[in-house]
Amino acid sequence: MTKTIRLGIIGLGQQGGMYAGLIAKGQTPNIELAAIADTDPAKAERAAAEFPDVPFFADYVELLDSGTVDAVVTTVPHYLHPEMGIAAIERGIHALVEKPAGVYSKQVAELNAVAAAHPEITFALMFNQRANPLYQRLKEIIDGGEIGDILRSNWIITTWWRPQGYYDSSTWRATWGGEGGGVLVNQAPHQLDLWQWLCGVPTSVFAKAAFGFRRDIAVEDEVTAFVDYGNGATGVFVTATHDMVGTDRLEILGTAGKIVVEDSKTAVVTRLSKPERELSAQMDMQDVMKLFMGQADIASLYTQETIEFPSAWGTQHADVLVNFAAAILDGTPLIASGAEGIRGVRLANAIHLSSWTGKEVPIDFDEDEFLAELNTRIGAEGLYSTRG
Repeated sequence: MTKTIRLGIIGLGQQGGMYAGLIAKGQTPNIELAAIADTDPAKAERAAAEFPDVPFFADYVELLDSGTVDAVVTTVPHYLHPEMGIAAIERGIHALVEKPAGVYSKQVAELNAVAAAHPEITFALMFNQRANPLYQRLKEIIDGGEIGDILRSNWIITTWWRPQGYYDSSTWRATWGGEGGGVLVNQAPHQLDLWQWLCGVPTSVFAKAAFGFRRDIAVEDEVTAFVDYGNGATGVFVTATHDMVGTDRLEILGTAGKIVVEDSKTAVVTRLSKPERELSAQMDMQDVMKLFMGQADIASLYTQETIEFPSAWGTQHADVLVNFAAAILDGTPLIASGAEGIRGVRLANAIHLSSWTGKEVPIDFDEDEFLAELNTRIGAEGLYSTRG
């Protein structure tokens, strides 16, 4: 096999244009920009101006059938990700699907089934935050048992402020039929993925979402979700698009330590000298008083480490692209396997379903029930056909 992958970009919007730029600037040395597809005639003009030597197609199927590409990346509306991923894989073309893998888990399961039937084809997700060295290091710490078993996690991620003009910029945006939801499917999929990647997949979800709470939209712009892991551990996820001075803070409490992440840039890792219950058992009230009065030997109880990595904008996306090509070329393990994309989609679906029904729902909820609820909302909008 050649040492360069011929990549096609389906969708020359903000993300597709970014990836094309990364390739053109030489930030992905094992990838060649081989084709572009977009249904918008204006994008054809843009492609001709910026990438004059790259073939352009108005239909993504024509691109797939052209023989010009070894792999594609899909940067299109969320509902189309599974459809395009399936079309590529069935043609023997490697697929890198943008986040989220789809809008509802039933369609993502179909994509996963096709990918599983073609193990010779590389199928990956653009979860670029998994390439963030900070989260990679925290994953190692947690998996290595350095903070013990996880008891509780809390993530407040409200740094998604969007003005009304953002939602008014496109007719499909912030609609059930066009986008498939709000902050859960558009802004926060990376955090939903990281949350389950770091802390595990919960067993059930109870959520309160507000739809059109602070913006004139039909979908959710405010979410508070409580999850249960079935072993006594719990988690809370809060996100919104109306907090102008938003917060990004993740806390993970374990039986032998704690991790606190601020702004996805800096983490303070506390490692207890012994599991917390052992420390509790050996301390009497005199020891407690010394602790409260600042007289205790803190070093005998715990240590703290501050972790911070520089991470230039665009680097993580380029890292995923390079990793995708390396997986195709020599079998390098993927940063994010495509099959894992269903976890974040299922978690978002469970949050929606719980909020719609007012009930706690299992993570393995009835997919047909979810789709029926989604289609009820798509039908009420009257803008798009319902989904099957």
